[in-house]
Amino acid sequence: MVRSVWQPLTLSQIPCQQWQRQSIVFRLTNGPLAAWRQGSWLMQWAEPLGALLVSLVFVVGPLVSTSLIGILLLACAGFWAILTVTEDWRHPQAILTPIHLLVLLYWAISTVAMALSPVREAAFTGWVELTLYLLLFALAAKLLRSHIGRRVQDAFVGVYLHISLMVSAYGIRQWYFGADPLATWTDPESTAAEITRVYSVLGNPNLLAGYLIPAVALSMGAIFAWRRLTCKALAVGMFVVNSVCLILTYSRGGWIGFLAAGFVFVLMLVYWWTPKLPQKWRIFAIPGVLGASAAVVVLAVLFVDPIRDRAMSIFAGREDSSNNFRMNVWAAVVEMIRDRPILGIGPGNDAFNQVYPLYMRPNYSALSAYSVFLEVAVETGFIGLASFLWFLLVSFAGGWRQVCALRDNRNSQGYWLMAALAAMVGLMVHGLVDTVWYRPQINTVWWLCVAIAASYLPIRAMEDGKVET
Repeated sequence: MVRSVWQPLTLSQIPCQQWQRQSIVFRLTNGPLAAWRQGSWLMQWAEPLGALLVSLVFVVGPLVSTSLIGILLLACAGFWAILTVTEDWRHPQAILTPIHLLVLLYWAISTVAMALSPVREAAFTGWVELTLYLLLFALAAKLLRSHIGRRVQDAFVGVYLHISLMVSAYGIRQWYFGADPLATWTDPESTAAEITRVYSVLGNPNLLAGYLIPAVALSMGAIFAWRRLTCKALAVGMFVVNSVCLILTYSRGGWIGFLAAGFVFVLMLVYWWTPKLPQKWRIFAIPGVLGASAAVVVLAVLFVDPIRDRAMSIFAGREDSSNNFRMNVWAAVVEMIRDRPILGIGPGNDAFNQVYPLYMRPNYSALSAYSVFLEVAVETGFIGLASFLWFLLVSFAGGWRQVCALRDNRNSQGYWLMAALAAMVGLMVHGLVDTVWYRPQINTVWWLCVAIAASYLPIRAMEDGKVET
């Protein structure tokens, strides 16, 4: 009974390939210029060129304005369109996965929400931004499914980890030499008021923490996936530096996301290694991880004063100014959702900034809902939130199935998949209390992790009208 409900819910048996084969729209938009591509010298290098373009997004992301990032995303969208109209519709790169279908569903709901928005012009701007992010995912997933897909994956992850290492190193330098706060990030009456919260080149400690959560997860994956000893040593260094910098942001949401990402990765790692353990130890593997993780957190809270102060402030309620601010914003956002519960106000910060002042409490202005899930609900209503939660369910369920399959085959690529899933969990946990996920520096990395997860889902190539396993 459970399986009969679970499989349709997670789309594990959906015949994507058969649907694409019979879809007139799909066949008209995929491959009409395939013959031109065969004779083009430049398009023979399509995958490396696309990988270079996507890599540039991660190279300049933390260092430049959002406008330049937008130009690069627009270039990625254009390149995705070129690849789509010039590739054979039966090629594995062109085959959609359940993750693609749910992303497409969420985009369609966002499109309707934009069209029916009370602030349509502002919502259109947000819709364009969302579309560019989703096309970045589509391009990255397409490249990761190409014949050089795993080398492309190494390039994407390697570029991001090296850039994050430099960002973290500068953040640690700020902690050592001191850094002036660019905003009031800490309650001035708390015992943590004098703590230096690093923000590196991103200008905000919460934003920096969100940017580094995937870096921590992917560097953990690199420790096991990279084969050469020197590369493993580099991965260990990246993990340590990124973790230290993330901790020094003193971002409570970032800390929780960091712990969630690390816990999920270690849990999957223990599952991966369980067959190598003696039979009598296997039963204690998972409980041992749970106990050790709890012990580390408790010891840190008990014996490290700054961590204890910041951790205890989570439970201070309205007595903590940051908590009080968020609670007032959340109350206003709930009223916004109550007034437009079906399709929301439309996507994007511009739409939010035009509608929120009508509901805000005095002196509690905000640029977002301070929660990813509330933000999705206020932008696209409960229909959009349901599709987003469905997308997360399908992504994690499909990713877990492939982790199990890769473990059975002893394929070391499973480490990258586990790291990507852990990064996604960490960002979503952080997103419970913050919306830095909507900043391009983090949003682009989020969709990279989703693309990595999608690239491991099984596909069946279509040849001569037949679907093969």
